[in-house]
Amino acid sequence: MSGLPPFDFETVSTEWLRTKPGAKWHRAPDAIAAWVADMDFLPAPAISNALTGAIAAGDLGYPDWRSIIGDSPATDAFVARCASRYGWHIAAADTREFNDVVQVIQVLLHTCTSPGDGVVVHTPSYPPFLHSVAASKLRLVPVPAERAAGSAARWEFDYDALDATLLAEPARVLLLCHPHNPTGHVFGDAELRRIAELAERHDLLIISDEIHADLTFPSLVHRPVALFAPDRTVTIHAASKAFNLAGLRYAIAHFGSQGAKKAVADLPAHMLGATNVMAAVAAEAAWRDGDEWLTAVVAHLDRQRTLLSSLLAQHLPDIVYTPPAATYLAWLDCRALLLGDDPSAHFLESGVRLSEGPNFGSEGNGFARLNFATSSTILGEIVQRMATP
Repeated sequence: MSGLPPFDFETVSTEWLRTKPGAKWHRAPDAIAAWVADMDFLPAPAISNALTGAIAAGDLGYPDWRSIIGDSPATDAFVARCASRYGWHIAAADTREFNDVVQVIQVLLHTCTSPGDGVVVHTPSYPPFLHSVAASKLRLVPVPAERAAGSAARWEFDYDALDATLLAEPARVLLLCHPHNPTGHVFGDAELRRIAELAERHDLLIISDEIHADLTFPSLVHRPVALFAPDRTVTIHAASKAFNLAGLRYAIAHFGSQGAKKAVADLPAHMLGATNVMAAVAAEAAWRDGDEWLTAVVAHLDRQRTLLSSLLAQHLPDIVYTPPAATYLAWLDCRALLLGDDPSAHFLESGVRLSEGPNFGSEGNGFARLNFATSSTILGEIVQRMATP
């Protein structure tokens, strides 16, 4: 074990996991939880140490942060990280902190659209995207995912068809999940250029949720869509997925679109709330000091996605699985099993809680999403239970 980083992702047990108070393991107490996008691992030591230090400092009152009013030192860490990790050079003055990613999306849809406007979404889609479009009385313009011809190794989207649709039925926003949830698709440079061209051609505001960016597997590299459409993009980031901090409620948005920036700035000052002190501490620690842990966890997840291929081939060969290029989420095509629109209901009876495919839109019928951010032993038990008649 000499020379390996001091992180252990293999000794988590279901007994310990069931003692955790969060939603993942409490919603189906008799099943193994492989649904909501939380990892089963302890936080990075750098984050735990930073949170402990903040408590020990004895001041959880109103913060006096040195940057833009309402922003924290996590903003500086984010700006520096964008430059070093993505080659994306931005100004802190064009960022704003929020409580979570979905809040940013809903605020932007509220301020930058009118009822009936079209919103382009790659489908199947992260359910809060669909809910946000519907709740804002907007019109969904789907871009359905398809497997590459003759291969189950990657997903594709038909942008020529989207172009024709937008000529006939204009839209206002392109709501991008980059990397894509639930397929794990990583948008490459050529695809991002095509998206940017369509946004320019059809005057679309791009809202890009990039919280899974740091979970991109080798040899692919995450590239912010704002590098290709800098003046019409709002990019949303958080440490919540890559560093397992969803419950702390912190996100940050970069406004390349100055129109969107002004629309949000014009809202009443306290309408959007303020950044949680501990959440900002955790985000700063993750982005400044968490990369050794992140490298280790991505390597573990890379092994897990490959292990899942082997397990499914052995126990459930009729499930079609396209290993994700990013994220720790497996989008499983269970239609050959003839389990109906929601195969997760069958697997729950076998003792495994997966995410329900139909929640991701009609393209999710017959699918289920599996979270493999756990130990290899637990992943093996998940698949064996799924295969139980």
